[in-house]
Amino acid sequence: MFNKRKKINALLQSDEANYEATVMGWVRTFRNNQFIALNDGSTNNNLQVVAELGLLDDATLRRITTGACIKANGHIVPSLGKGQKVELKATSIEILGDSDAEKFPLQPKKHSLEFLRENAHIRFRTNTFGAIFRVRHSLAFAIHKFFNERGFVYVHTPIITGSDAEGAGEMFRVTTLPLDGSAEKNEDGSINYKEDFFGKSTNLTVSGQLEGELAAMAFSDIYTFGPTFRAENSNTTRHLAEFWMIEPEVAFNDLEDNMNLAEDFIKYIIRYAMEHNADDLAFLSLRLEEEEKAKPQAERSEMGLLEKLNFVVNNEFERLTYTEAIRILKDSNHNKKKKFQYLIEDWGADLQSEHERYLVEKHFKKPVILTDYPKDIKSFYMRMNEDGKTVAAMDILAPGIGEIVGGSQREERLDKLLARMKEMHVPAEELDFYLDTRRFGSCPHAGFGLGFERLVLFVTGMTNIRDVIPFPRYPKSAAF
Repeated sequence: MFNKRKKINALLQSDEANYEATVMGWVRTFRNNQFIALNDGSTNNNLQVVAELGLLDDATLRRITTGACIKANGHIVPSLGKGQKVELKATSIEILGDSDAEKFPLQPKKHSLEFLRENAHIRFRTNTFGAIFRVRHSLAFAIHKFFNERGFVYVHTPIITGSDAEGAGEMFRVTTLPLDGSAEKNEDGSINYKEDFFGKSTNLTVSGQLEGELAAMAFSDIYTFGPTFRAENSNTTRHLAEFWMIEPEVAFNDLEDNMNLAEDFIKYIIRYAMEHNADDLAFLSLRLEEEEKAKPQAERSEMGLLEKLNFVVNNEFERLTYTEAIRILKDSNHNKKKKFQYLIEDWGADLQSEHERYLVEKHFKKPVILTDYPKDIKSFYMRMNEDGKTVAAMDILAPGIGEIVGGSQREERLDKLLARMKEMHVPAEELDFYLDTRRFGSCPHAGFGLGFERLVLFVTGMTNIRDVIPFPRYPKSAAF
């Protein structure tokens, strides 16, 4: 059998030596025609493969270049070099894939993140992105593990949908109609979607929440984890056109239950990554430390990456109402000295990222859960509080990025839900299927959404969301 290889991570973690092994991977460096730094992606650490002088002919030696893929057989022996317990003393080396050293984009030097975004198809091979995407994998696995251990049902909600779940912004249209203007029109000049593939106007989903609520009315505890899409012309470091969302919906939960679930969830998955990706997070922590040194003192984070993650998993999140937050922000020196770009003047203001980060990083210095927002700045499905002005909403704010979770207790009362939909001009006829959950066995229920890339951003310490998804989609960019 061709593939009897040992993974480099397993070899480096083992205390065993003096046995035969086969390794395969990509050459990082080759020096003195003898020492190959080999990496197979299982760890950022390279295995030193020693090709004794005379083992290989000149033609083969010339093919061992940065980026080339090789197979090496030999003996695992204690290493005489620093920083590694073992190395492989090769008895044979086979070139599996050549790499033109002069044309290979990743030369043995430091590359900018912008350059690596432009070469996203190959940036996986760098230490930074190797660490990021192994952490991303662990977080994704931990999400499923968390919900599975608690008896949740994983529901695949549709990617193509006929509804805008939450008025969340511009949507990507899905159509098979001709784009040259020749599609059949209605009398009023609008496109006749009855001739389209689905017989109606459809788009890529912005959220699986509404369909998730339908499932929660049968299974009690469900979650979705899938891609969502926003066609907003936004070029910030916090927005993507295609991203992944985790959205649990739980029957018989109120707002407090929802907050408890979200806090437990965040702590669980971060703790999982810390336990299973210690080397990757240590590398990313050092990387962030170097990045911070280049910033002015006033802009540097007060905590290192590992310190921040430990702080999150070991401390209770601060919980306060929107009304209390507005008072804190309005009375703050930042507001009085006009350091906020958007000054807080009155109750009812929609909080911006700068406000959220102030509460987390300057005032409380830990994650914050804000509750009971004004109804006018929240979605139609959120449960109206008794005051008639606020809804049972909650947002979790994290250091460095602001909002990481948004959720609410859902409005289970049909009459109040219909009134809110009318008030917000949400067409009830298009969501009749959704309203059936309130007509037939309605119950109190709650849920939240967490943008997966925002979470990966937080855990890895990266500052641009385009660096934590393999192939980022944003305005004017759909490469690879």
